[in-house]
Amino acid sequence: MSSEKRPSSVLPRLLIIGAGSRGTAYARAVSESGRGIVAAVAEPIAFKRNLLGSKYVWNSGNGPSDGQEFTDWKDFLQWETKRRADADAGRQVPPGIDGIFICILDEQHAEVITALGHLSIHILCEKPLATTLKDCMAISAVMSSQQGGQSAIFGIGHVLRYSPHNMLLRKLVLGDQIIGPVLSMEHTEPVGNWHFTHSYVRGNWRKESTTAPSLLTKSCHDIDFLLWMLCSPAPGADQPAHLPASVASFGSLKQFQRSRKPASAGTATNCLRCPIEKTCTYSAPRIYNDNQLAKGNTDWPVNIVNPEIEACYNDQGKEAAKDMLLKTLELDYDDNTPPEEIHKRPWFGRCVWESENDVCDDQYVLLSWNDDPLTESTNTGRLSPGGKEPPARMAKTASFHMIAQTEKQCERRGRIYGEKGEISYDGTLITIYDFSTGQFEHLRPHRPGGGHGGGDYGLATQFLKAIDAVKSGNMSIEEAQTRHLGCTLEEVIRSHALVFAAEEARLENKVVDWQQWWDSCCERFNPRNTV
Repeated sequence: MSSEKRPSSVLPRLLIIGAGSRGTAYARAVSESGRGIVAAVAEPIAFKRNLLGSKYVWNSGNGPSDGQEFTDWKDFLQWETKRRADADAGRQVPPGIDGIFICILDEQHAEVITALGHLSIHILCEKPLATTLKDCMAISAVMSSQQGGQSAIFGIGHVLRYSPHNMLLRKLVLGDQIIGPVLSMEHTEPVGNWHFTHSYVRGNWRKESTTAPSLLTKSCHDIDFLLWMLCSPAPGADQPAHLPASVASFGSLKQFQRSRKPASAGTATNCLRCPIEKTCTYSAPRIYNDNQLAKGNTDWPVNIVNPEIEACYNDQGKEAAKDMLLKTLELDYDDNTPPEEIHKRPWFGRCVWESENDVCDDQYVLLSWNDDPLTESTNTGRLSPGGKEPPARMAKTASFHMIAQTEKQCERRGRIYGEKGEISYDGTLITIYDFSTGQFEHLRPHRPGGGHGGGDYGLATQFLKAIDAVKSGNMSIEEAQTRHLGCTLEEVIRSHALVFAAEEARLENKVVDWQQWWDSCCERFNPRNTV
């Protein structure tokens, strides 16, 4: 269909499932974009549901109307099923939902998507897609029709693809080939010393058995970024993906374990009862109160510790909010606490050396590619000394490093080496060095507000554009998925699969042959699916 038709006159209507920090971020992005309407929210915690709903959904003092709030996704499914039955019977019904943002716990994604997939509502799921490869494959199956095509647009929270900085970087490297064929790439995610303790020592993602490895929960979009740069075809190129040949990984939990606890901390298990709290780098009162709440910040990470602090701060003042914060931080567990009680919630005042965390705080992933045997070379006329054309896409290597103990917080940095030059990047500045001229070029892409260098806003906006293009009849689902999201369901599954392959390599101390590993996984989980 032509993409030049006028856009839909009715803005896409969105449901937010999960009113935490990510759900709120996407609700804000939808509202600020002017391209969609946050029409409903599903959230079991009444305070969170009302907070998001009052800001972005009902927009009046009268509270929610029918179909604007649900206690969970199952209530929405029941409501939508009845709404469709009433519509089929010719009864007047409220408008439906065009798209869903799924922003709940990682381990719940598969259940929700597989249950809602038959509705053919467009979905954007926060990363990671799921916590097992089996669940990723099940999601892929439900989002595809029996004819092999997608039944709805599907987006994933790989926000690194959508920041102006990274979009320009990819254009320079793949589109303009400004440094020639890529030979190697180094990419680092500095998590941030206290940020890691917040989410992966004290927080929800601290234990692999209840969530997943930190490579998946924290860095799956960094692995996707590497594949987007080195595996996916260049913009406009009609080529298959350049698949990796092998995967290796090394890493462990180094710092945040009981053996590293300072002797002077004694038997304390909570910051508020620790003799060295005032001087400890990871003092919870300093991290959450002194460095955040006392300076007027009631947003992340303070609202993760207790989502009611913002309202308390606004209604009762700073001291009342501080008291609420400290009461939350002093919560602790001991040997008599049932394990299920420990596992089901974060403990933000817990000693970082006494927590039950077990995920890596330092990990490398190493990837290699072979020469690409494309049948048609892109280097026509360029002969090697032996009289043969070089491969269309050359062998290359890449490394990714996730490290917790850093001053920078999630400000990715890296370097890409090519035949003609090299590029360094840090999320703000891109520096190009030309081997032939010896000259540097420095580029500072526009850095909009919001999370991930504008990536949150960019992803939400592109998702809304894709929905509108399908809703208005301007594009097919497949065309809108490719044109606006620029990420296929195949790429989503591939990048997640690579994380699981890297974890297998790390745990078994081996190098994984990618194609053999992937063929084996397809046979086990979905013999008809190929990537």
